[in-house]
Amino acid sequence: MSKFGKELLEAMGEALAHAEERPNNCVEHSVLVPEDIDVRALRKRLGLSRPAFAARFDLDARAVQDWEQRRRRPDRAARAYLKVIALNPQAVDLALAGE
Repeated sequence: MSKFGKELLEAMGEALAHAEERPNNCVEHSVLVPEDIDVRALRKRLGLSRPAFAARFDLDARAVQDWEQRRRRPDRAARAYLKVIALNPQAVDLALAGE
């Protein structure tokens, strides 16, 4: 069997052990997503208008408005993205700039 095949079988065994909650070498990571985020405060802290904020971070302007006016709540993925924007907006700019 090839080296890749052996590594694949080993990884599958580790995944199965993890799924069955048996001792294994898997490392678990937890993601802490805020339950709520003040989108208006974040946008204002960055000194951006609503349309500029939406454009800069590739968000739907209507969704941003709804979040700010508390008509809708950002879903989990959006809250995680907004947290990254809050912590490091330049990293998001870099990531979205392409190659």
